[in-house]
Amino acid sequence: MDTLTCDIELDAQTVTAIYRGSVRFVQARARDGREVRFPALALQPFVTREGVHGTFALEIDARQLRRITRCP
Repeated sequence: MDTLTCDIELDAQTVTAIYRGSVRFVQARARDGREVRFPALALQPFVTREGVHGTFALEIDARQLRRITRCP
């Protein structure tokens, strides 16, 4: 299993678009330079009124997102 570390900054307006269904995927650049694209709803546990902000570890197995966690 591969783990990518990504800094994700989504404002409240973008998060609203995710919930409305007009944004289905998020694309981010990992700290090692690789691009990753994953379902936007995977960020749902991390949504605040300000959006989604922070560093996240994305565990990927066979090119599919297995788990996303917030890094301390």
